[in-house]
Parts: sequence; structure tokens; C-alpha cells
Amino acid sequence: MDEQLGIAGSGAIATGLAACAAAVCEPVLWARSDASAQRARKQIAKTCQRLDDGRDPDRVRIVTDIDALADATFIVEAIAEDTAVKSTLLAQLDGLAGQHAIIGTTTSSLSVSELAAASGRPELFVGLHVFNPVAKMKLVELAYPEQAGASTRERSAALCAALGKEAVQVPDIAGFVVNRLLFPYLFSAVDFMDRTGLEPQAIDTCMQLGAAHPMGPIALLDYIGLDVSVAIGDAIEADVPQRLRDLCAEGALGRKTGRGLYPPETYAR
Repeated sequence: MDEQLGIAGSGAIATGLAACAAAVCEPVLWARSDASAQRARKQIAKTCQRLDDGRDPDRVRIVTDIDALADATFIVEAIAEDTAVKSTLLAQLDGLAGQHAIIGTTTSSLSVSELAAASGRPELFVGLHVFNPVAKMKLVELAYPEQAGASTRERSAALCAALGKEAVQVPDIAGFVVNRLLFPYLFSAVDFMDRTGLEPQAIDTCMQLGAAHPMGPIALLDYIGLDVSVAIGDAIEADVPQRLRDLCAEGALGRKTGRGLYPPETYAR
């Protein structure tokens, strides 16, 4: 791969990208703390083992000093879905990145143009919406600010190809294509469940077996995270069921907290 990849973040998307990149380069992943770095290392090793293709997780260099990203030619920000938080980090990355380095964001619902302006280099900026689990999902939605040059577009598409992904250029609108169409359907499933009294498993089984969906809508919301789902719903101005907001207020965010739309025993370990 022609790019030296830097990844700013240590969550599921960041570690998934790092595991994918380990097959073709030696990416550098920045984590905010030693604890985050340790968790990232374990997750990358787990993902590489699951892929079972011989890729070495030790090819990923994990650092806690953000200046270690300075040599990267392509830096992907992959932190919390919050405009203010992302904007602060993107401005910091602009200050340390090389003159010709591209900065990307993995936002799934925020304005790429707004984040590009915050980065200070909109001509060298791209929205790279990858999907979780990153190692399995082939699609990357590419969204560009108007100022992005031809080289930025070519290099971004080439990076996706090198990572084994299928890139589709999409408009810079909230939710892009997939989330714009997907989340109203997911929310309607919650409303339907509340109106009919059907159990989550019944709805999910119907959509899996009747519509050939790999995962039912209720399970998918729990997998994504109810807090993330509400944030995306608000961003695309969808009708978010009150039940989801209530569960979030209780700290029941889905699979990651062991309780969500499905009961706790579903995720008992």
C-alpha cells in the first residue's frame, strides 16, 4: 500500500481498521491512555485471530503519544460521534500532519464539510464511513467536502481498495445512504413491537427468514448501541421511539452494557 496509515482512536471502528490494515501495511494507532491501548491491543489480536489468514497483529504499532501520527500520510479519525469532540481532535491532527497528508473521519451521520472546515485542510479531507464489524463489512461510503481535490479522491478510493473494501461515493448529507435508509426501518420495528406486543426474537426471526436479513432489526439496534442509534436518528431527523431514549437514560445501551431492547439474560456471559 502506498500510504502510511495512522488511526486516531481505539474503539471498535479504529481497531477494526487497524486489523484490516495489518494485512497490507504497518499502521500506527493512537489511544488516549495506557488502558485504552491495552484494550485496543487485545481487540486487534482477537480480530486477527478470527480472520484466520495469518495476519500479524503485532504489525499494528499502538501509541499513546499523538505526535507519533506525524509521519502518517493518511490519518483516519475514529472517535466518538460528537461534532465538538471530533473537531478538536481534527484541528490537533492538522497541526501535526505533513503538508500533503490526508485526514479522514469515520463519522456515520455528521456533516463532512463541517468537520473538514474544523480540520483546517478541506482540500485534503474525506469522510470514510466504514461499517462495524469492519473486518467483515465490505462497504465504505466516501463523502467529500466541495474543496477536496482530485488527488484526495483518488488516494481515498485507493486506500479503500488496498484494505479490501468496496468504496461508493455518496452525498454529504446526514446519514449518507445506508443510515439514511436503514434507521427509519429500525425505528419502525421498535414501534411495531410496542404496538403489537411481539417479542424481539419474533420480529427478528421474521425479518431474517422472510427478508433474508443477516440480523433482525431489534438485535441490530442492540448491536449498534442504542445511544449511537438515537444520535444517528436525531442527526437524520428521524422519529426516534421514546422507548429508545428511556432505555438510554437508564444506561441500557444494548449488547455493550448487557441490556437493551433484548433482556439481560440474552447477553449473560
